[in-house]
Amino acid sequence: MNVIAQGASDVGSVRKHNEDHFLVDPELGLYLVCDGMGGHAAGDIASKTAADTVRSYLLQRRDLLRAVAAGKASPDEAATYFRQAIQAASAAIYDIGRNDKSKRGMGTTCVGLLVLGGKGIMGHVGDSRLYLSRAGAVYQLSEDHTFIQEAIRRGMLTPEQAEASPHHNLVTRAVGPNASVLVDTLVFDILPGDTLLLSSDGLHGYVKDHGELSNAMRRPEDLATICKALIDTANERGGADNITTLLIRAVASDEKQADERATRVTAELAALGHIVLFSELDMKELVKVNNASSHRDYAKGDVVVREGEEAETLFVIVRGAAAVTRGGTQVALLRAGDHFGEMALLSRRPRSATVHCLKDSQMLALERDAFFHIMRSDQIIAGKFLWRLAQTLSLRLDDLYALQALAGVAGDTIVDRRDTKKYGLFPSPFEGR
Repeated sequence: MNVIAQGASDVGSVRKHNEDHFLVDPELGLYLVCDGMGGHAAGDIASKTAADTVRSYLLQRRDLLRAVAAGKASPDEAATYFRQAIQAASAAIYDIGRNDKSKRGMGTTCVGLLVLGGKGIMGHVGDSRLYLSRAGAVYQLSEDHTFIQEAIRRGMLTPEQAEASPHHNLVTRAVGPNASVLVDTLVFDILPGDTLLLSSDGLHGYVKDHGELSNAMRRPEDLATICKALIDTANERGGADNITTLLIRAVASDEKQADERATRVTAELAALGHIVLFSELDMKELVKVNNASSHRDYAKGDVVVREGEEAETLFVIVRGAAAVTRGGTQVALLRAGDHFGEMALLSRRPRSATVHCLKDSQMLALERDAFFHIMRSDQIIAGKFLWRLAQTLSLRLDDLYALQALAGVAGDTIVDRRDTKKYGLFPSPFEGR
């Protein structure tokens, strides 16, 4: 896979000094956008210091980055180094402010992308953003570290109320005001045809609609023309802040291999998204679940799970087919996109059936320990999962009550009072979060 990139920065229509800074280093596979803050040129110093420090830190570890790009080392190792690089930048900026009172408290946002082989690794602090355009859709992979976003997460504000809030520029996490900072990272697959956009809030504050972003990022013009068009749009709509855009596009170097990989990655995410318990998750959350899963290949006739054995794993069929048997009798047929064993994530009960492959198959396997780690580390994923679990159990109880009524165990009054299917389910409380 080859990568082309183009960035542009503009002071905007109101400000006189540009405190944004972007960096493109194809040799290192590093792309950064930093939005400085602090005034009196301190923001400019903070953003450039952050970019230079991150690049220098990773340059000293280029052998590991090359190993990741060659598939000889884990992308998680590169994510750890990326996190440490941004933390080093925070320490460097903090030291400048500590030694110069006029720059004390200065800082910067930082959104960065490492492109290593077919993997993208995001490092992120603040409210600059990373977007992914794929197959006609746009996904925001970063999450703003702002008062507004935190208020939405906690249910203090609705997305509509947040639009009218005067606190849009209140950043809760930045590089430099403190010697250390908490850095978000995300490892994800980059596919040929993907276009990624790193931007300061001077752009996404004016271009908010994902459909508009998708149309812009998919335009056939060269990336420099698209960058200019996005900046012009932000200026036409007010241009109250500095505006920086950095576009990265992945191009296939081997069409056949690229198609095979794209098919596999797309199938994995689609299969996870079809699982009822994961159906609330957005793209970056599905990516986290996919990263926590292992990839397993099975031959025709292989037994994946056996009736009566201890259970700790959820399986998702990405390619192939399998039969489910209970007591030697086939009770179900599973195809690509189907899953089995989800209750093994929650209980220690033994397998209730045997599953064997009817043809060569590829599956994702999510172990209980890996699932618990996700639940502990990401409260939003945990909340969405538990919401869908509660709804699923509600529907299963309805089925149980209906069966009891048919058998004369319960009266019609009880069934009517508990008939969720009749009266409907509440909409998700996570819409827009």
